[in-house]
Amino acid sequence: MQSVVDDWIEAYKTDRDMALLDLINFFIQCSGCKGVVSGEMFRNMQNSEIIRRMTEEFDEDSGDYPLTMAGPLWKKFKGSFCEFIAVLVRQCQYSIIYDEYLMDTVISLLTGLSDSQVRAFRHTSTLAAMKLMTALVNVALNLSINMDNTQRQYETERNKNVAKRANDRLELLLQKRKELQENQDEIENMMNAIFKGVFVHRYRDAIAEIRAITIEEIGMWMKLYSDAFLNDSYLKYVGWTMHDKQGEVRLKCLTALQGLYYNRELNTRLELFTSRFKDRIVSMTLDKEYDVAVQAIKLLTLVLHTDEVLSPEDCESVYHLVYSAHRPVAIAAGEFLFKKLFSTREPEEEGAPKRRGRQSPNANLIKTTVFFFLESELHEHAAYLVDSLWESGADLLKDWECMTSLLLDDPVPGEEALTDRQETALIEIMLCTVRQAAECHPPVGRGTGKRVMTAKEKKTQLDDRTRMTELFAVTLPPLLAKYSIDTEKVTNLLQLPQFFDLDIYTTGRLEKHLEALLRQIREIVEKHTDTEVLEACSKTYHALCNEEFTIFNRVDIARSQLLDEMVDKFNRLLEDFLQEGEEPDDDDAYQVLSTLKRITAFHNAHDLSQWDLFSSNFKLLNTGIENGDMPEQIVVHALQCTHYVVLWYLAKVSEGSHRKEELVSLRKQMRMFCLMCQRYLTNVNTTVKEQAFTILCDVLLVFSHQMVSGGREQLEPLVYSPDDSLQTELLSFILHHVFIDQDDDTGSTDGQQDDEAAKIEALHKRRNLLAAYCKLIIYNVVEMNTGADIFKQYMRYYNDYGDIIKETMSKTRQIDKIQCAKTLILSLQQLFHEMLSELGTGFDRSSSAFCGIKELARRFSLTFGLDQVKTRDAIAMLHKDGIEFAFKEPSPQGEGNPPLHLAFLDILSEFSSKLMRQDKRTVHMYLERFMTFQMALQRDDCWLPLISYRNSLQAGGDDDTMSVVSGYSSRGSSVRSKKTKAKRGRDDNSFSSLCQPMNYAKLRTNLRRGTGLMEEDEEPIVEDVMMSSEGRMEDLNEGMDFDTMDIDLVRPLTFYYKYGILFIKPLQANYVVIHKDFCQETLNILLKKILKKYKSNM
Repeated sequence: MQSVVDDWIEAYKTDRDMALLDLINFFIQCSGCKGVVSGEMFRNMQNSEIIRRMTEEFDEDSGDYPLTMAGPLWKKFKGSFCEFIAVLVRQCQYSIIYDEYLMDTVISLLTGLSDSQVRAFRHTSTLAAMKLMTALVNVALNLSINMDNTQRQYETERNKNVAKRANDRLELLLQKRKELQENQDEIENMMNAIFKGVFVHRYRDAIAEIRAITIEEIGMWMKLYSDAFLNDSYLKYVGWTMHDKQGEVRLKCLTALQGLYYNRELNTRLELFTSRFKDRIVSMTLDKEYDVAVQAIKLLTLVLHTDEVLSPEDCESVYHLVYSAHRPVAIAAGEFLFKKLFSTREPEEEGAPKRRGRQSPNANLIKTTVFFFLESELHEHAAYLVDSLWESGADLLKDWECMTSLLLDDPVPGEEALTDRQETALIEIMLCTVRQAAECHPPVGRGTGKRVMTAKEKKTQLDDRTRMTELFAVTLPPLLAKYSIDTEKVTNLLQLPQFFDLDIYTTGRLEKHLEALLRQIREIVEKHTDTEVLEACSKTYHALCNEEFTIFNRVDIARSQLLDEMVDKFNRLLEDFLQEGEEPDDDDAYQVLSTLKRITAFHNAHDLSQWDLFSSNFKLLNTGIENGDMPEQIVVHALQCTHYVVLWYLAKVSEGSHRKEELVSLRKQMRMFCLMCQRYLTNVNTTVKEQAFTILCDVLLVFSHQMVSGGREQLEPLVYSPDDSLQTELLSFILHHVFIDQDDDTGSTDGQQDDEAAKIEALHKRRNLLAAYCKLIIYNVVEMNTGADIFKQYMRYYNDYGDIIKETMSKTRQIDKIQCAKTLILSLQQLFHEMLSELGTGFDRSSSAFCGIKELARRFSLTFGLDQVKTRDAIAMLHKDGIEFAFKEPSPQGEGNPPLHLAFLDILSEFSSKLMRQDKRTVHMYLERFMTFQMALQRDDCWLPLISYRNSLQAGGDDDTMSVVSGYSSRGSSVRSKKTKAKRGRDDNSFSSLCQPMNYAKLRTNLRRGTGLMEEDEEPIVEDVMMSSEGRMEDLNEGMDFDTMDIDLVRPLTFYYKYGILFIKPLQANYVVIHKDFCQETLNILLKKILKKYKSNM
């Protein structure tokens, strides 16, 4: 680039007009214009005339130009273009730019181009002008520095004694300062011309890219030459543009301000701007563009350097963003929080031993973190808080020694101890930091997935796991002992071993601490009956029982002993509990339930097949069915435990070789269990029914026909398909327990309907039930048409289950498009039947019920997407079923009245837009099979659904949408159908065959002849029209007296039928119109006479 500029400067010195002409053409061509400014144009035309001429030669057909083109080549072009302007000014800064010719011409040209209506000219010239301005700012800055140096030298020389003072040097310095001042004035004039001629107009340009360029460059000017530009006269443009509607421009404003606030020396000049636009910056932390929000938070982090600028309310608006699901926003908010709350650290005295544990400098900061977490009242999102603070405060968050010390050690005199609530929060935060260090990826819901770690990150991960294992292997047993009766604390503490490096127990000779840990876990299992605690204990045993580590045998023995004792105790208790003749008391029921809970929790993660739990649990469940007085929680856990037994048995059979007896045994157990769950669906207790339903859905899904896929054909004897009665019961359960009003769900909320949390929990449970059933539909376990009862609830329960139902429709459409379409139309028909039952046959089509069905149909139509080819058959079948339904039931008022379901056509018309043009014609032909001639003539309001549906099928068609072949007489159609059935060799009632493109093309070729001479093979078509009532033609002639029209036709004929009117047109002649009141037979006779006349004239 340097050599290119130097060559141009040499050319300019030789012939400045030609060199300047090359530079002008360079700017023109960089805009994408193919026009060239000639020397004559340059000498004789004004800039405005040149620009107008270039505009005329611009290729407006293409919207692309170099600055907007994609690809690395054009990206490099933009960088080189900007670099050229900067180098050009830098090389010319000492002489050429002051010749009052080069810069005047260039600035004048760029100013004119920046005001052009052509976007390419405006964009390119604005970029060039702004980069030119930035280069001039650098020149002005150098001049200012030289002037200051010259002034300093002059002052120093003048302050010398007269004897030592050099007057000639003073004169030289004065002369130099004068020249510098003149140059400075000249540069300022240039900058002023660019600013007022380009920037002031383009910072509010209609194009966002142009506005962004201006704001980015003014930020550079204020940063480079703050003495001249960092004042309110220029800052106001940035402040105003922060309200720009485009995120790209707002982002440039924030990045420009960051460069200013980063320099603390400039903060005093920004005080007025900060006070004026602070609220806007704070509000931008919630910008809809995440990139803008991130930069706004980073800007506020820089503003923290200025004392007392941000109020507590301003800071709180940023604090809560640490819980944002968007990770960059949360990370930026975490940095803000860390600098605001944790930047003040107690200084350590030099030479003093490093304080550790409770006395470390991090102790107060960790407490502050706990206090912040509790005050935010988002106690279920500690993982989000830790992830937000991880990049800025990882060293603080990984000070586990200090955390354990705060939990285990007694406070020093004068120190306030942590409350129970604070200890719970600290343990939760500690668990989250351990998980973050061990897994090295953000929590669920934040981030796009796992990324590839660098070698440094992997080393840090290994070091952290080693350090945490060495620490918690020692401190975890006393922590469990201290908090053994606290459910929440113990649940979190028991998750820590899942992240250990278990080799450390052996290499670090920590076996005694392992023994202590196993003892504590055993005691916790014996003390607690809470499901969460027991499942945490089960997962901890599962993590420790890893055959890859040497501690496996030790842990396996402890686990087996514990399970042996639990199963033996359960069997003894169960035998006493089910003993005949004695009614168990509450204490016996509690003992059975607590033991069953422990076994169920362990069976979730461990294979307990060797203890044969199926028989005891099945006996317990069977007794509950027979007596009907079994406590609900016992039944719930017995069902769950039996479910685990069946699944573990299946896992064992699926892994490798197995005997036939095992398959038979598993098949028998599975079917017995399914039957038991089905019987419990009618239980009076809602909790029991929900558990039975959920488990039954899972078992049916696991043992469906899908289990033999993937080379597992040997499992085919295990496949189980629900019979019709079971499918009916499952569907009935969903309808009665899911699609209910919130206030009706009294069984699952225990009377706490006013409690918002209870309502949310109840809704979550119902969503799980619906999802379980929808999976059966998706995987074809139950009939797809059962989904009609689900789909019809889409609108009514859209807020609660809309996402589940929509996804189910999408998945079923992927499996079988036609069957899915049939299910959708069936759901609409069911709603239509329900409306008739409620409102009667004389309902108002403007009623909310009918409008609701119509809106649901519209929503269903939208789910088919825009690709009509993919959904062609499905949409056609949907219309077929809809038409048949509309004409299925005759009118209860008798003949002459619309069919009972005719209004359904109004609903069906919502799907007409999804039909391809040729299919609209085919559907219209199918519709006419059900219509009589009298129906076509009806115009009463009760017939409007038929009229609107026909119009929807004719929309978008040609003038010959309906040929005369498609007569209105259903009798004629049936006669013609019978006569042509053998010839076609296919069933005329097969609607799907009518929708094939080839058949339609053949039909279209026969029925439609645009222009040109009529060929001989057209005659049988007209004869085919006559055949529709040929058997009654003579009787009709005798019984009717009407006048026919004698028309001399010497040219070929074209027939059109539209809007109930027949158009008969000889080519290049006016239409002969026959009114719609003519009956079909009359039209046929008339056509026959016309055709005879036509042939005689030929």
